[in-house]
Amino acid sequence: MSHTNPAFRFTASGQGGQGQQAVQWLLKRNCSVTPAQLLWLYVSLCLVSLGIAGFFWSQGAKMVMFFAWLELLAVGAAFWVYARHATDGERIVLQGQRLVVELESAGRLERAEFNREWVRVEPRNGDGSLIEVSGQGRSVRVGRHVRPELRPALARELRHALRDA
Repeated sequence: MSHTNPAFRFTASGQGGQGQQAVQWLLKRNCSVTPAQLLWLYVSLCLVSLGIAGFFWSQGAKMVMFFAWLELLAVGAAFWVYARHATDGERIVLQGQRLVVELESAGRLERAEFNREWVRVEPRNGDGSLIEVSGQGRSVRVGRHVRPELRPALARELRHALRDA
């Protein structure tokens, strides 16, 4: 069974690694351009910008090339920051007695495992805030990629799955 919500995806996969049912939430950034597409866009922008700057440089406007390179460096830095975070996301998996939370940010993966019976799920500071998953002396905040008004629904869904799975 699976269904899609505008802010998060809930999927129930068949059998887990040890023959157990697994429930999974994938919370991803809403990115319309992949890093590969962004690279091609940047290369084409460089070709056009340097072509135009080269024409004016050959006509005697020597400062144009400097500003073209400055512009391309600034745009390249902005694209690089965007591309680093394009694949950010959160993955929450409930399988058997384990709840695993994986947070990926700028290529860095952070993982926390909890015993299902000891997990608490609650909003961090009230309505619309991040959801805090805590237990056994550890806590992780999830829901960065979910619209604030849908975070309570995600928290309810997590609590329901922990109670009933």
